[in-house]
Amino acid sequence: MSTGEEAGIVIIGAGQAASQAVVSLRAEGYEGRITLIGDEAEPPYQRPPLSKKFLAGEIGFDRVELKPAEFYAGANCALMLSTRVSAIDAAAKTVATSDGKLIPYTKLLIATGSRVREINVPGFDLEGVHYLRSVGDVHDIQSHFKAGAKLVVVGGGYIGLEVAAVAKKNGIAVTVLETADRVLARVVDPIVSKFYERIHRAAGVVIETGVTVVGFEGKDGKVTGVDSGDGKIFPCDFVVVGIGIIPNTELAVNAGITVDNGIVVDEMTRTSDENIFAAGDCTNHPNGIFDRRLRLESVQNAIEQGKTAAAAMMGKDKPYNQVPWFWSDQYDLKLQIAGLSQGYTQAVTRGHPETDNNFAVFYLKDGVLIAVDAVNRPPEFMMSKLLIAQHAKLDPARLADESINMKEVAKA
Repeated sequence: MSTGEEAGIVIIGAGQAASQAVVSLRAEGYEGRITLIGDEAEPPYQRPPLSKKFLAGEIGFDRVELKPAEFYAGANCALMLSTRVSAIDAAAKTVATSDGKLIPYTKLLIATGSRVREINVPGFDLEGVHYLRSVGDVHDIQSHFKAGAKLVVVGGGYIGLEVAAVAKKNGIAVTVLETADRVLARVVDPIVSKFYERIHRAAGVVIETGVTVVGFEGKDGKVTGVDSGDGKIFPCDFVVVGIGIIPNTELAVNAGITVDNGIVVDEMTRTSDENIFAAGDCTNHPNGIFDRRLRLESVQNAIEQGKTAAAAMMGKDKPYNQVPWFWSDQYDLKLQIAGLSQGYTQAVTRGHPETDNNFAVFYLKDGVLIAVDAVNRPPEFMMSKLLIAQHAKLDPARLADESINMKEVAKA
């Protein structure tokens, strides 16, 4: 059933990219109707703090929401929260919701983000087995935060280690189980993995690598242990699973939009349909700096694609082509990553990760800087972002020499 409303710009999704698009559309001079549809009850909020300060209880929702609800009203943006989109009709230029509404659009932005990758083993549905993706997930996990409780984290990636750090600081006994032979194996060099294993173990976290989880044990419907399949059961009061995310592309696929490891977009975030754009975790976009297509899971990517999409919907070309960057907070450590290290031929360390809590690892490909992992080293991170964009060829010896300022390294 149609709402009978005027056609305007419709945004599916209520995350970082969606909120940024609303801000940017108004900044670009768009005066028409905007409708933002999200399946959660809350207005758009930041996800990165959920596994950090929000989980720790150090900040409330007011510190993670991107804009207060009043902003959207003032921006003439209708918020349709707790609402799921069931279909996109690209030919009719309408969006159908699961409660029977049909919403017309002139331009459509798909910013559906991603969802957690679930673990499909016996006992997966026991009470106490959690994932962390939403505000509601955090509240569920916090209900177990009692000193002396036992937590098993399945997955030694960013989310898993951030949860482990927060839980440990709350007096919880933590065990991290990782399938690979080291933590953060998908995103950093072994030097950085070894450093974080040292830090977590020093804090009292048990880290077990090379472990495959084959099931969850339970009693009275509640999880009591994690089965590794080799006869070892890790006892627990609750579990947090962090084994990756999956882009939400089903709506695009069903609408006939090209999808290949994400919704395929051009540098203006336009999909295979000229009236439909996409931004954020759900997209696969071209990156001129690395000369290949990427699907990124980062705030920076969502924000910048939101800006580009808004401009493109207004007929303005502002191509998105930037160095990707990411960060992770664990204990008093800030890991900042710029670039993409896949395919590097040399790793150069600046500092002493085996003893100190601040250092950087630079990744070179045939002498050209392609990425950096910087722990409590903002100058190395900031300078590297510029150098990566410039395809700078650097002297490894000068990079490693801490007596040489990063700006001076760049001049060589």
